[in-house]
Amino acid sequence: MGGAEHLIRRAESREALFGIIGLGYVGLPLAVELARAGYRVLGYDVLERVVTGLNAGRSHVKDISDAALQEILRAGRFEATTDGSRLKEADAISICVPTPLSKFKDPDVSYIVAATETVKRVLRPGQAIILESTTYPGTTREIMLPALESTGLKVGDDFFLAFSPERVDPGNPVWQTRNTPKVVGGITPDCLRVVCALYQPAIETLVPVSTTEAAELVKLLENTFRSVNIGLANEMAIVCDKLGVDVWEVIDAAATKPFGFMKFTPGPGLGGHCIPIDPHYLAWKMRGLNYKTRFIDLAGEVNTEMPAFWVRRVGEALNGVGKAVRGSRVLVLGVAYKRDIDDLRESPALDIIKLLEQQGASVSYHDPFVAQFSEDGHTYTSAPLTPATLGASDCVIIVTDHQAVDYELVRQEARLLVDTRNALRRKGAS
Repeated sequence: MGGAEHLIRRAESREALFGIIGLGYVGLPLAVELARAGYRVLGYDVLERVVTGLNAGRSHVKDISDAALQEILRAGRFEATTDGSRLKEADAISICVPTPLSKFKDPDVSYIVAATETVKRVLRPGQAIILESTTYPGTTREIMLPALESTGLKVGDDFFLAFSPERVDPGNPVWQTRNTPKVVGGITPDCLRVVCALYQPAIETLVPVSTTEAAELVKLLENTFRSVNIGLANEMAIVCDKLGVDVWEVIDAAATKPFGFMKFTPGPGLGGHCIPIDPHYLAWKMRGLNYKTRFIDLAGEVNTEMPAFWVRRVGEALNGVGKAVRGSRVLVLGVAYKRDIDDLRESPALDIIKLLEQQGASVSYHDPFVAQFSEDGHTYTSAPLTPATLGASDCVIIVTDHQAVDYELVRQEARLLVDTRNALRRKGAS
């Protein structure tokens, strides 16, 4: 039996052992779904504390409860390790590592390179390797393939290589790993067949595409689409501000059109691990091909300017009651990059706090999901949301619209309010 058919049979019978490199917000939910589908899963992470916690049944990922983790541990279907050599046991290895940007906004693929080297050391005939980390088109073929084939094994015959981008939306109660359609592109047709067979028991809908480059580009298009449209909504907020028109009223009215319009809303700027970062991967790739991605670059400029826009609004609000930003006490409501999660990566709140402090404001924050954080050598601790805290603040700026916040209390007790998310009106506190 050929290598592809053997691996497909092992997937169908759930005899295949799945390895996961990187047990973060992408890797751990994937591991749980694979285990629930009947696979045995070996998770590998370089962080000892993460591995120790997971083996003890403690999840560090908000979307995975301790109970869900303990269920697959009790079933004997999940184990975590810091020993990369054990990945030799795996029939399939999914790579779910970070892909940040360098300080020059260029792709940092060092984690992918390190994971590829880990796989290269254990690669054996009959394994499938799947990259899930968001990256620029060509990464799978140009970086991973030569490294893995340098072992003397041949792709499509001895091992199978594919790209299948993660589509995790942290905190989303509806769309999760299992029911979010999953795009898969293989280096060869057999690579595609094998990886689709491996993922099929754990994922409801698979979307095969013709190449790894197409799959890589799908993820970048998804997030570039959001970045550009959020940039348009943010620019409309600036336009409406200058015209004295309510941007939220305009957007809500436009959204009543049943065709030809998709609702995007303005905010304090982009945050998270995808939308502020992924378009830069495509822009970087295109610069190497002598093409300027104008929409991407312009949307990036507009979105990056939003923290400064809202800080100006705070200044205008204070000025309206005869106060300067310098010396004023400003309370930031919400520092996570989106509602109902604890993730601060690329959060515009950090820029807003920094800009306010540079102008001499005394800044505190409240966030029910982030008890404490450190930035630029300074540690901030969440203040309680009480009438006293609100009343002691010269201005309150709502940056993240967590649903657990008592917005009626905020409306009643805050002296001045700047709402970057339209949270007060959405909650009916008006």
